[in-house]
Amino acid sequence: LKELAAGQTRSLPSKNIPLINEKKQEFGVNIFEKGVDSDEDAGDVAEPGAPGVSPSGQPKKMVRTTRKRQKTLSNKPQDFQIRVRVIEGRQLTGNNIKPVVKVNVCGQTHRTRIRRGNNPFFDEVFWFQKSPSDFVYNACSLRADSLMGEFKVCFHIIHAILMKWLLLSDPDDSISGARGYLKVSMFIVVTGDEPPVEKREANEEQDDIESNLLLPAGVSLRWATLSLKIYRAEDMPQMDDAFVQTVKSIFGGTDDKKNLVDPFLEVSFAGKKVCTRIVEKNANPEWNQLVHLQVKVGRADRLSRNDVIGTTYLNLTKIASSGGEIEGRVLCLCLMRLDTTESEVGFLPAFGPCYVNLYGSPREFTGLPDPYEDLNYGKGEGVAYRGRVLIELSTQLDDKTDKKVEDISNDDNLVKYQRRRKYSLCAVFHSSCMLQEPGEPIQFEVSIGNYGNKLDSTCKPLASTTQFSCAVFDGNHYYYLPWADSKPVVILTSFWEDISHRLDAVNIILYISDRLLPDFEGKPNLTALDIQIKNLHDKTMASVKEAAIRMREEAVDVRATMSDIEDWLERLQQITEEPQNSMPDVIIWMLRGEKRVAYARIPANQVLYSTHSEQAIGKYCGRMQSIFMQYPMDKNKGLKIPVQLRLNMWLGLSAHEKNFNSFAEGTFSVFAEMYENQAQVFGKWGTTGLVGRHKFSDVTGKVKLKQERFMPPRSWEWEGDWFIDPECCLLTEADAGHSEFTDEVYQNETRFPGGEWKPAAEPFTDVNGEKAQNPQEIECPPGWIWEDDWNFDSNRAVDEKGWEYGVTIPPDDKPRAWVAAEKMYHIHRRKRLVRPRRKISDTPTTEKKDIGDGWEYSSLIGWKFHRKERSSDTFRRRRWRRKMAPAERVGPSAIFNLEGALVNEDEKGSKKDTAKLFGANTPTVFCRFDKSFIYHLRVYVYQAKNLLPMDKDSFSDPYVHVSFLHVSKTTEIVKSSLNPTWDQTLIFDDIEIYGDTQTIAHNPPSVVLEVYDNDQVGKDEPMGRCTCPPVVKLNPATSLTPKLLWFPITMKGRNAGEMLVATELLLKDKVVFILTCRVLIFFSHYTSANDVNLPLVPPRRSENLYMVPQGIRPVVQLTAVEILAWGLRNMKAYQLAAVSSPSLIVECGGQTVQTAIIKNIKKNPNFPGSVLFLKVLLPKDEMYTPPIVLKVIDHRPFGRKPVVGQCTINSLEEFRCDPYISTTEVAMSAKAPRDVVIDMGDRMPSPSKQEEDTVDWWSKFYASINEHEKCGPYLQKGYDTLTVYNTELEVVPEFRGLTDFCTTFKLQRGKTEDEEEDPSVMGEFKGSFRVYPLSDDPNVSDPPRQFRELPESCPQECLVRIYIIRCLDLQPKDNNGMCDPYIKIYLGKKMIDDRDHYKPNTLNPEFGRVFELSCYIPQDKDLKISIYDYDLLSSDEKVGETIIDLENRLLSQFGSHCGIPKSYCVSGVNQWRDQLKPSQILENLARMRGIPAPQIADDGTMKTQMDITLFIEANKTIHPHLGPPKERICLHVLRRQGLVPEHVETRTLFSTYQPTLSQGKIQMWVEIFPKSLGIPGPLCDITPRKPKKYLLRIIVWNTTEVILDETSITGENMSDIYVKGWMPGMEEDKQKTDVHYRSLDGDGNFNWRFVFGFDYLPAEQLCLVSRKDHFWNLDKTEFRIPPKLIIQVWDNDKFSLDDYLGTVELDMLHLIPPAKTPEKCSLSMLTQTGKNLTPTSLFSQKSVRGWWPCAMEEDGKKILAGKVEMTLEVVEEKEAEERPAGKGRDEPNMNPKLDPPNRPDTSFLWFTNPCKTMKFIIWRRYKWHFIGLIILILVILFIGILLYSFPVSLFQILLANKQIIISEVHVRITISCAFSKCALLFLQNYISMKIVKPY
Repeated sequence: LKELAAGQTRSLPSKNIPLINEKKQEFGVNIFEKGVDSDEDAGDVAEPGAPGVSPSGQPKKMVRTTRKRQKTLSNKPQDFQIRVRVIEGRQLTGNNIKPVVKVNVCGQTHRTRIRRGNNPFFDEVFWFQKSPSDFVYNACSLRADSLMGEFKVCFHIIHAILMKWLLLSDPDDSISGARGYLKVSMFIVVTGDEPPVEKREANEEQDDIESNLLLPAGVSLRWATLSLKIYRAEDMPQMDDAFVQTVKSIFGGTDDKKNLVDPFLEVSFAGKKVCTRIVEKNANPEWNQLVHLQVKVGRADRLSRNDVIGTTYLNLTKIASSGGEIEGRVLCLCLMRLDTTESEVGFLPAFGPCYVNLYGSPREFTGLPDPYEDLNYGKGEGVAYRGRVLIELSTQLDDKTDKKVEDISNDDNLVKYQRRRKYSLCAVFHSSCMLQEPGEPIQFEVSIGNYGNKLDSTCKPLASTTQFSCAVFDGNHYYYLPWADSKPVVILTSFWEDISHRLDAVNIILYISDRLLPDFEGKPNLTALDIQIKNLHDKTMASVKEAAIRMREEAVDVRATMSDIEDWLERLQQITEEPQNSMPDVIIWMLRGEKRVAYARIPANQVLYSTHSEQAIGKYCGRMQSIFMQYPMDKNKGLKIPVQLRLNMWLGLSAHEKNFNSFAEGTFSVFAEMYENQAQVFGKWGTTGLVGRHKFSDVTGKVKLKQERFMPPRSWEWEGDWFIDPECCLLTEADAGHSEFTDEVYQNETRFPGGEWKPAAEPFTDVNGEKAQNPQEIECPPGWIWEDDWNFDSNRAVDEKGWEYGVTIPPDDKPRAWVAAEKMYHIHRRKRLVRPRRKISDTPTTEKKDIGDGWEYSSLIGWKFHRKERSSDTFRRRRWRRKMAPAERVGPSAIFNLEGALVNEDEKGSKKDTAKLFGANTPTVFCRFDKSFIYHLRVYVYQAKNLLPMDKDSFSDPYVHVSFLHVSKTTEIVKSSLNPTWDQTLIFDDIEIYGDTQTIAHNPPSVVLEVYDNDQVGKDEPMGRCTCPPVVKLNPATSLTPKLLWFPITMKGRNAGEMLVATELLLKDKVVFILTCRVLIFFSHYTSANDVNLPLVPPRRSENLYMVPQGIRPVVQLTAVEILAWGLRNMKAYQLAAVSSPSLIVECGGQTVQTAIIKNIKKNPNFPGSVLFLKVLLPKDEMYTPPIVLKVIDHRPFGRKPVVGQCTINSLEEFRCDPYISTTEVAMSAKAPRDVVIDMGDRMPSPSKQEEDTVDWWSKFYASINEHEKCGPYLQKGYDTLTVYNTELEVVPEFRGLTDFCTTFKLQRGKTEDEEEDPSVMGEFKGSFRVYPLSDDPNVSDPPRQFRELPESCPQECLVRIYIIRCLDLQPKDNNGMCDPYIKIYLGKKMIDDRDHYKPNTLNPEFGRVFELSCYIPQDKDLKISIYDYDLLSSDEKVGETIIDLENRLLSQFGSHCGIPKSYCVSGVNQWRDQLKPSQILENLARMRGIPAPQIADDGTMKTQMDITLFIEANKTIHPHLGPPKERICLHVLRRQGLVPEHVETRTLFSTYQPTLSQGKIQMWVEIFPKSLGIPGPLCDITPRKPKKYLLRIIVWNTTEVILDETSITGENMSDIYVKGWMPGMEEDKQKTDVHYRSLDGDGNFNWRFVFGFDYLPAEQLCLVSRKDHFWNLDKTEFRIPPKLIIQVWDNDKFSLDDYLGTVELDMLHLIPPAKTPEKCSLSMLTQTGKNLTPTSLFSQKSVRGWWPCAMEEDGKKILAGKVEMTLEVVEEKEAEERPAGKGRDEPNMNPKLDPPNRPDTSFLWFTNPCKTMKFIIWRRYKWHFIGLIILILVILFIGILLYSFPVSLFQILLANKQIIISEVHVRITISCAFSKCALLFLQNYISMKIVKPY
């Protein structure tokens, strides 16, 4: 974007801008840029990768370099939809896993179905309904038995993610790497948004995951620690009860209420909260603590400190920068750049050391609950200053700490940040008007921080409050304070840090100056953030300046530059907010008595004076400004204005006080004042009866004062002695300055409850309850004349006699509330009597008003005083004043030295409450003007439009209160109108304004116009307000004419209409006041010359009503308005009675016309006479054109004619036309006719009887939406396609909403009070208008009428065919995230319920249903198509519906009743379906156009005057279904005339629950055939396609190199191998081979066949799987999943679970080519797909044989687990019947025949084959052991025999004789016995050792 902002590139060549991370790598999120137009992109690219270069090689010039401004978002709560589509997973970690995806949004959780394998396919959509406040995060977690991976994304940043891969990671260990990938689409849909279309790529399996990857927040982000140093706070308000302190003060202790607070600070960020320690009983605590907050920087959040004292926020977007602001765009997802350098603009969050101010509820502490407590939590704008906190924020990267809070030592460097300077504030109140109620006397208080708060004792007394004043009625509607020439002034001095270097920069940017920002050098209290913000300001200003220079050089159109200028303004406004603004706002309070009523907050920088430059001065510094004060926490959002102030403020350093002299106007006077009080006892005045009062006191009478104790402030001295100076408001008559006035008197009556009314003790009073004269005794003042007798005021909430009733609750002496209805418990009532009078004398007068002794009288001790003494008065007072003058300084700036108290307190007085002494101790300051100017104001109120209906009849009775300073007037009332035209001039004569005329000319007071609805009963309701600055003419003779302009009317912060108004303020003459201390002399000068210079008096409509004069009122022209009043539709009942006999009233420009009455709306809702005509005078300028108002009245018995509905048509521009151009030609966009002769000939081949169509309607549909792989040979046969619209047919631009004949207008009725309420729609009006100018010359004939040839208005019977193709993205209605949709159709009173054909468990059902109905149009004009969700037990729930106006389609000249196909066919799927042939339609069209009928021959030769081109069929395939040439050429001509083609429209479904959000879409079309035209063509067969049955035959031949997972008892590594296989989605049909036992080398032999049957859609390349999710489900769910095969190798175990060895997943559409030999088979075959190997489709190859590798995951890596040799074969069901094959080796064992595997002899199960076990396990393993054992036994036997035979041999050798031989027997017996004895002894010992010993 830097190149774009620098001018090197003028546009972006792509609308899809990728986002990058801090490593400059794309991470998968794109921004959809809509600001680039297609025509701008043309020619911008010279070569790939070189955007912004024209073909000539030079940069293309274009002014627009920034984005378009977005439309303002609505504050009205809206519904949001979050859609999440889980598509598939890849490379998930784990072995033999069963993954499921859990989607969690805003607390709602949905789960997908369980899948198997590491690459599962889900394709499930979840919908979430939420409001924007619920957006938290969106997490997709893969779960099996435990969490496998997680991904979180914030929808605040990403609006849409389409077909992106999510990298799943471990949430507890973000550096562990990827745990797999998940492909999803996520987006938010709001009102007016169209869901984005997901385009499926042709080769999705080969998409690059890395280039389309979205990384989670924790994978690539760095740890950041926010360190917040909290030093101290000050000015904390009282928060605890003062009971203990009060007790202490009673017994002589100190009363320290200001420290009744135990403050602590709570820091909250990103859901983490940390608190400082509590400092007890300290309003200025010191913490000196450091708070650490560790976060992963990845999303913008706010740093806040929340407690009950006050709340403030540090917005990280203001104290940190990514550097993107200077280009005008902020596109980064991360909050900041983490790798910042000095040369970059971006910087990490930093703040201070600086004070932050806290605002909230008023500081005054009470024991009662605070009604404004929510303000302390930041809920709404704070109304009072509540202290401030000194903090410092810094950010460290990759820095972790375990401590959350730690103490820090005092920093000496903080001294420079806390250095205070003295500031002076002066505010001059010029006017206070638009007061709603007079009530008690009013006072204004101005404060900045604690300074000036009269109820705060922490600061010294200041002259921060005005004097109490009583409001005076302005003679019309409001009250005002009569300050006259003495304007109250408040003076404040305060001490704050000097932050002028910050606020000057803000003011300069606001001024939009070309100068550089102020120099910061030399400022001691600079912070790091100051330097960064200055750098950001410099870059932004330089960027805007550069763009402005370029625009000045290149711009050619003003309108084209407006968006860029608005963008610059937006960028400047973004940097005007100063985060380190430690100076509190100036707060103005209006007080009634001691109660705070209304407030206004003014930022200090707006009134701050600066010596840096003129542009650095605040916008309102020393300048007049108007302020509308507001109520605290106003629930009505400014519906009523408490008061309008006009004041002048100046704030600056005390060192710059002398500069205030150049801004000051008038003469400043300073007085000390006190009041002398007396009471009347027994007819004598004295001090005896003063109860609770002192002889001399303050204005409240509660503080005792003495003259001798008054001391002037330092550098001030007395000027003269004490003198009597009465209140100005008592000397000023209420009618002063008015030419019209209304006297008022209240008549009062009382009674006991239930008794009779009798005159009250004071039968006549004023509005304040004070005694008044009897109305009959009141005389008309001199120079005035009565205009009427005394009458009661009925424009109030009163009864029919004018009484209002109330109940008096002691101690009040009058009711506080009044009601209009009398009740038995009411004991008081009053009636307002009014009598208007008018001033008739304009001659110069000199009036003397003797102030006498200056006493003010009152009946009781209180606030309400009057000038003349009455018999009931018991108390009086008079004001004494003493003037002060500066001793040293000269000029107005001397008033800033008025600090401290004027009264020297004694010891007793020092103990008094400081709040009570505040006003008495401070001087009063006034700004006196010795001259004023008389102005003449004219307000031209012409009209208003789009006002809100306030009455139940859908209308209002509006009138306007016009207020200007202290005067106001009211326009006349316009009855029953939302677009009233008053055409009235309000003239205000002799408006007295004080101040310089040039000041008024440059900054005049605004005229406030308030619209009210007049009600016969009750108070008039406000309808909104607008302000209009007047055009000031100091010389009335100046030829400057004000222009009527539209001003917006606002009500409760929203738009409530517009008002056309103009105002002008003319200077008449000057008035001089001369004031003496006893007599006020008033001189008035009027010369006839000035009156002559005034504009002429406007023409009168009546005696006192002036019209808007010529030259200002719009220029009008005679205009014709033709009204086509076709009929009324869908009229609802009014007052419980049906509308039966309505008529229509049309109003425009003051003219009215009415239609004939519809006799019976049920039989024929059309008007008998359809065309009406009006001649009206309409403004030539479209801006001033009044609207057309339609009113429908119902003619009921006894002459009742209620208005049952109304409609306002604001703009007539769309109905303007040229009366000399045919409407039909405009509608059909026909050009000038010309003769064309076409000869087609007959080239149609004869159809072949042997030819058979192999295509259906779905082939046509798929060919039309460019899904050619699904349409088969349709296009090759030369068939035509249809048009598929992605929206409703009415929205297609070229068909103009199908309203070319008539438009539908909604008729509304009802009252609109709340912004969330919409007026009720009571019906529809069908009609149209034609507006065109007429000649003023009566001799010129009128143009021809526009509505000439009209169709018959009587009802006609029609046949309607509804074709429902399919639905897309329906909203789920079941708990499983699915829906069971079916169709329900309503047409008139007929209903078709297609519940039996519901589609179970799907969001994208393919219906393929056709419905045929008969109806009468227009009675049954609305066709409602609803989609319902089927439920077995509960009632069916509506998904959504769409409504089609059949009447518009039938009457439209675009032929929308039946689309025109591209070719005329008499058979086949494109057979002609219309009732009329093309030649007949063409003839009717020519007749409507008024041209001769076409000349047609049977051979196709035709001559016509249509605009057509040559029809060439040379390049088109001719098929045998085409019709005769005559009709074909006619059809071609028709297709050139803009008629609706054969189409399919996509309509959005809406629900009554969320009427503005899409609930899905439905693709369909409708055909309408009037039965009077004949029988239509045949129905079109759109039955959905059926899937084909296929069989997948897999022969598992061998395995090799399988992992040997077991160890035999003999210690050998072996595996009992078997192979398992299934197709995903059909897990219940798992098959496995027999077991190859005892594989010692990993080889296995099987010769085993798997046979899987599946349903396959060849066109969609998906398998159709139907199964029940749970056993309790009634219906099977259909799934479309890719055809895949999973083969797994397992180890068989008999006494434990089988062991998983490895797996291979094969995609049948992108099959991995197998290896021919096992040596070439490796694991790289699975990872090198698409690079070295070319996948093929098994459906095209039919059969394949070879070796595939099996993989297994070990320690996070895949290893080779074995190799499998298989044969894969796909056969269709018919082929399978011809070539049967059984499973395994079962019969029929053929194709091919599988012989038993030739397994080695070692392959057997050991316990079922003992002989083989001995042979192949024991003997083979231990044969040498056996041989050695045998040899050992033989040796042992040999030795035994040797020992056995050795004695005999020995004796034979030794004894050679016979004796020895004889004794041989004896020796042997002896030896044998000895041996036997030894053996028996050994056996005995052994048994005893083994058996006996253990026991």
